[in-house]
Amino acid sequence: MSSVELTYPEKEKQSLALTESVLVRFSNLSVGFGPVGRETVVVRNFSMDIKRGKTVALIGESGSGKSVTALALMGLLPKDTGRVTSGEILWFNSQEHTDLCFLTDQQMRSRRGRNIGMIFQEPMTALNPVFTVGNQLEEAIRVHQQLGRQQVREAALELLERVEMSDPERQMKSYPHELSGGMRQRVMIAMAFACKPQLLIADEPTTALDVTIQAQIMDLIADLQAQHGLAVLFITHDLSVVAETADDVALMYAGQIVESGPVERIIEESRHPYTRALLASVPHIDGERNNRLYALPGSLPNPGETPAGCIFSDRCPHLQKGLCDIEPPSLHAVNEHHEVYCHLWKSLI
Repeated sequence: MSSVELTYPEKEKQSLALTESVLVRFSNLSVGFGPVGRETVVVRNFSMDIKRGKTVALIGESGSGKSVTALALMGLLPKDTGRVTSGEILWFNSQEHTDLCFLTDQQMRSRRGRNIGMIFQEPMTALNPVFTVGNQLEEAIRVHQQLGRQQVREAALELLERVEMSDPERQMKSYPHELSGGMRQRVMIAMAFACKPQLLIADEPTTALDVTIQAQIMDLIADLQAQHGLAVLFITHDLSVVAETADDVALMYAGQIVESGPVERIIEESRHPYTRALLASVPHIDGERNNRLYALPGSLPNPGETPAGCIFSDRCPHLQKGLCDIEPPSLHAVNEHHEVYCHLWKSLI
């Protein structure tokens, strides 16, 4: 191993050391919809790393571009209308990397399931209503693994047992509409883990589930992650859901990251008004009655109609006219690994 390292110049060795823990790197990614050359950009200059074995939470309101970013990573953007307009999605393997944006449809199909698994936002619509759970699980295994019929069935049963599904034999014969929301979500998790991927994308996996089932699903994902050492990209609009499970957090607004860093830093030392607004909207018990939740006024700008200056300027309670509404903020390092796009970040302590 040392002989290989000696072939690299010192600066290149340092660069390799920085990326050896990185599995996926988004670099200035922009995604648009519409005719070629006249796209409406909905994700703009998105840059973020997903490290091996770690959980990154991508947080923002509905419509902020979170799911679009995940679909770009999966190569599942609508073929005729959606496309990556600039930037890279780099997949690191040993000391090599591949830009997923340049892979063919067939090459991406081979990576989906085998390298990247995804739990889609709504399990009732993600599962095919006319096929049994067993049919769909077995197909996910058969596509990527050369196994006989009996081996495929045994693998499917094992997956249902692993996600703690009661009576797996019976559930294999069930149709999606015969299962509860929590059970359907467990099936989606089993399908995502069918080929032991290196990266799991969990897109709002606890939507429409009650609090008890939410906790069970989060614990299940965490247990499977610990067993297999995979990376997780967790997409949600709720900071409280990921407070105890994520390693790093990126806050997304109107298609752009506005603040990112370790989850503890973001929760305790947030420096962007949008992050603070989301934190203030989380219900908590502090012994006071009539404690009203904070409601952020206004709404996300329409795609393609982002305001001049800071994208958050028309909703920001700390707006400084003549600056925030005119000049886009630069990226500022609050401290190690904690970054924010805000003109006034130093005063928000």
